[in-house]
Amino acid sequence: MISPEIAARPQASALGGIDHTEPMLPMELVELELSLEGYAGGDAGFCEAVRQAASRSGGELLFDLPAGGLIEDCRRIAVLRIPDHGSGTRVVLALLDYAGTEIRIQSPDEETAHLKRFAEAFIEVLERI
Repeated sequence: MISPEIAARPQASALGGIDHTEPMLPMELVELELSLEGYAGGDAGFCEAVRQAASRSGGELLFDLPAGGLIEDCRRIAVLRIPDHGSGTRVVLALLDYAGTEIRIQSPDEETAHLKRFAEAFIEVLERI
């Protein structure tokens, strides 16, 4: 869920690992997060909600998995590929909170870099098929 301070300070906040050196929050991530804001909750609908939101933003759901303690306050992780300012694509994570009621978007960081590397390898395989 996007917090009110994003409007005031776009580079700060609730979107977790997004690169804070960017002058403005990437529009693709804002749109993706906003499209997930009405999520009704639960594990069952998580994948479908993320798949639909990614599709609306021109991206795709690559895979999802249990968080297994990788990220604080997170039950499931969905790995997405979304357009990046017309210069290709970027890998982002959609995180279902531990209560199963909210989804937030986060760029991979040091703790989840292995997921990004796996996603990039997965994308290469898909492109070869």
